[in-house]
Amino acid sequence: MYQERTTGLILPDGVRTSGAIRQEVAARAVISAINSGYSHYGASRTKANVRGWNSYSGSAKEDIEDNLDLLRQRSRDAYMGIPTATAALKTLRTNVIAGGLMPSPQIDGDYLGLSSGQVEELQAQILREFSLWADSTACDADRVDDFYGLQQLAFLSSLMNGDAFAALTLKPRPGQPYDLRVRLIEADRVCSPNYRDRMTPGKVMGLDVASIVQGVETDEDGEIIAYWIANKHPRSYTTLKTQDWKRVEVYGRKTGMKNVLHIMQRERAGQRRGVPILAPVLETLKQLERYAEAETTAALLGAIFTVFVKKGSITDEGPFGQMMRDELMKRMAGGGERDPNDLELGAGLIMDLEMGESVDTVETQHPHSGYDTFMMARMKQAASALEIPVNVLYKHLDVNFSCARGALNEFWRTCGMMRDWFSEDFCQPIYEMWLTEAVARGRIDAPGYFDDPAIRKAYTDCKWNGPARTAMNPSQEVEAAVKRVEAGFSTAAEETAQLTGGDYNRNIRQRLLEAERKRKVTEASTPAQLQEQPQLPGAGQKQEEGNQNG
Repeated sequence: MYQERTTGLILPDGVRTSGAIRQEVAARAVISAINSGYSHYGASRTKANVRGWNSYSGSAKEDIEDNLDLLRQRSRDAYMGIPTATAALKTLRTNVIAGGLMPSPQIDGDYLGLSSGQVEELQAQILREFSLWADSTACDADRVDDFYGLQQLAFLSSLMNGDAFAALTLKPRPGQPYDLRVRLIEADRVCSPNYRDRMTPGKVMGLDVASIVQGVETDEDGEIIAYWIANKHPRSYTTLKTQDWKRVEVYGRKTGMKNVLHIMQRERAGQRRGVPILAPVLETLKQLERYAEAETTAALLGAIFTVFVKKGSITDEGPFGQMMRDELMKRMAGGGERDPNDLELGAGLIMDLEMGESVDTVETQHPHSGYDTFMMARMKQAASALEIPVNVLYKHLDVNFSCARGALNEFWRTCGMMRDWFSEDFCQPIYEMWLTEAVARGRIDAPGYFDDPAIRKAYTDCKWNGPARTAMNPSQEVEAAVKRVEAGFSTAAEETAQLTGGDYNRNIRQRLLEAERKRKVTEASTPAQLQEQPQLPGAGQKQEEGNQNG
């Protein structure tokens, strides 16, 4: 017997040639290379549970931008018609924005050479001036909302549609000290001219462009340089305006400041438009809505006492208690009498049946006993994808203290992250634009503001405080906050923002005013003779000696 050893295989002579063996070894090497690493698991092409998982992923344009139109429509429809979707978006808006993010200027006095007193005075002046603009609807180009109402609308719109836009314009108005106006633009209005993206350089409406994707124009290097904004909603049929587009550059050519703000969170490199937050759970929400409707319909039908009348023989008469619709309409129109066979069941009704007729009733088994369990299991998945604990989403907090606290703490991190990106995309750029106008008009004295970007940054630093964290045990949390401040782990300003959403320095000023007013009230309520009663010589000394002897 001749044996050939090849890569560990021992074969009897005459069974296979060395060439066949080499081919088999090569094939196994290819299979081994294919089935390595993730190919044994999520990327396997042979396992039965994933073999039918057909997937194709392209660039951000193919995966995201090309599907945005349908995603927006379904997301808005879910918000308007599916209670869980409505609850998710409103819960995020309430806990991230609430009444609006409040500015807390953080001027770098050390860099600017200002004392702590000068910094505090300047910050107070900035807040007073900012309130003139922000607390009025004059800041809104549509003159509907104040600055904090615009925050709520912009945030909710960005969640629902994937992103939102805000154009910063200047428009003088009588009696208003500032000309800055904010105009919110719904995501659908930012779209490519004639609804056609351009991926190669060419001319669009007489202008040379390198690329336009979903209304976002980029240069040869991929930098976003302009937005194309339609003069009306693409699906608006209530206006006679002819559809047209306006190109708005992102940054002003002279000032370098933003003309348009784009509020979005990116998921992929190269992504130009945002994805509705409900996009990953739209299918689940729709399925749950249909399941809930089916169960509700079944329960309603089961609540109706249904009777079937069985006849003993075949007759030419219609079914018991039923008549043709046309006959009914004729009698109703002619004022005729009711058909004696047109019968309805009533409370405590006793009725004789014809010879050979009997009555059967139908009982249903709805609602299904596993309805709540199934719905909650699926909703936990959807809530996890939205980063909202299911107890918070359903406002179902009657659980034990540890579970509720853990859920709220986890949700608070989600809210903090969203608050950071929203303030960076929306609040801070608007604040900087307003402060620039205030300095240019001479209403705020900021030496060197226009001379050095570093000086401008020292003046424009600002922290945006949102709603306070929900307190599960207020006394313990206040005690913990005091200990953190005393140990140097935190500051009084940070703890005030976390516990109440307020401003520590503003609280101190208010407390001083209240203390002074309280002192005046005490003096006014105290009789004058008690206030002016002189003390006898030596009375204090004798009282002290008496206390010592006692």
